Amino acid sequence: MLSLSRFPAARPSGQPPLLIVHGLFGSGRNWGVIARNLADIRDTVTVDLRNHGSSPRGATQSYPDMAGDLAEVIATLPGPVDLLGHSMGGKAAMVLALTHPDLIRRLVVADIAPVAYTHDQTRNIDAMRGLDLTGLSARSEADARLAAVLPDAALRAFFLQSLDLKADPPVWRLNLDVLEAEMPKIVGWPAIAGQFGGAALFLSGADSSYVKPEHRAQIRALFPKSRFAKLPGAGHWLHAEKPREFEETVRVFLTAPDSP
Repeated sequence: MLSLSRFPAARPSGQPPLLIVHGLFGSGRNWGVIARNLADIRDTVTVDLRNHGSSPRGATQSYPDMAGDLAEVIATLPGPVDLLGHSMGGKAAMVLALTHPDLIRRLVVADIAPVAYTHDQTRNIDAMRGLDLTGLSARSEADARLAAVLPDAALRAFFLQSLDLKADPPVWRLNLDVLEAEMPKIVGWPAIAGQFGGAALFLSGADSSYVKPEHRAQIRALFPKSRFAKLPGAGHWLHAEKPREFEETVRVFLTAPDSP
């Protein structure tokens, strides 16, 4: 089963558990602060997806496989759960909602749509794989080396959260070979039938181009009770760029009374 981090509710309120799913190259630890804050009234769980963090390595990174992994996690929780997924994790969450809608009460999809994209993340895999890990003992030194091929400081900081400097020699907590081989599936969208009839929030960064107006028809066809919101001043990494605004928007959606 996937590696989990559990955040028990500080003041249990009867709200269903919240399961948070990270994006490509991430891990549950990226969501630790947000998870703790959202655990004020509900149990909250973060996961490391397959081939990420401390979770098992696998030969595939398909969305049906990732959705199946999440279903195993939900089976250990009092269900149905509320499910929040960002980017690749959002696609995995959508596939689970479409194939096993009984497992989910409400769905939050952060800055991704149920469509195939044309961008490719292989260049970032090349940058990580090409990092000279010899003699590394400090993250600042790793950052300086990575800067030679990756000028975006925020992106470097994000990637370096998955570098295990305690290992000898240091290692990436990512299965880069499988992620590279499965990149067409990761940026794509599987041919999948189904519909999720529960409430769904598609929350995007106002400065991001991942969820476009032309995607709304496809979203509404699969998620007829979908709602849309944008966070001003945020891009694709909206939860990191505007964490408190992100939390409040998610909180309001998850605790709102059920619509008739």
